Amino acid sequence: MAASSPRMSTSIQLPESITIGNAVVPFSVSVKNLGVTLDSHLTMNAQVQNITRAVNFELRRIGSIRHYLSKEAALTLVSAFILSRLDYCNALLYGCPQYLLNRLQKLQNNAARLVLRVRKSEHISPHLQALHWLPIESRIKYKIACLSYGALTQTGPAYLTDMTQTYTPGRTLRSSADTSILSTPRVNTKSFGERSFSVSAPLVWNSLPVTLRHSASSGSFRTGLKTHLFSLAYT
Repeated sequence: MAASSPRMSTSIQLPESITIGNAVVPFSVSVKNLGVTLDSHLTMNAQVQNITRAVNFELRRIGSIRHYLSKEAALTLVSAFILSRLDYCNALLYGCPQYLLNRLQKLQNNAARLVLRVRKSEHISPHLQALHWLPIESRIKYKIACLSYGALTQTGPAYLTDMTQTYTPGRTLRSSADTSILSTPRVNTKSFGERSFSVSAPLVWNSLPVTLRHSASSGSFRTGLKTHLFSLAYT
């Protein structure tokens, strides 16, 4: 598979296949790697469709036995089989079209209704708040922020550290005393460049409060981060 923007793909002529040694490898419009389906334009449409299919299957399975379960047991099953799928590699969904994120949010809403036995006519936000669940977009930011913290403290993968750079102003000013700000590289493509970790990490990280960015440990950072995102989502 060769990835490019829809506009660029029309100007690139690709062969039907490539030869590696004695093997002929045909081009594909999508590939699956570590459970994530990527298409040639990186739209994440196929990945969201796969998540939707898998989550709906689990919702039906858990729903069929819900009347036998306590609230705590239902919450455990939903966390294990549904929320885990919504959170898996969700940093890749940063900057995706809103309609895709809305699909995933609807799945989370249905999961909350299943746990709490809430009717479809009821507004779901208070129930998500009662479960202490971050909404989908906040969960994506949470993942990116945690990866950024690991990159800055060198407790995460080295390749993520290589993709982040602390902002260094040309002149030393009082306003530049905070050394936890990340430099945001310039990009030309919205669907590719702005969604890359080298761009999404600074955008998410720099929006956090200074005290949170200077957390002493990963545990305190994660706790403070969830509290911060939770307050933004439900106030």
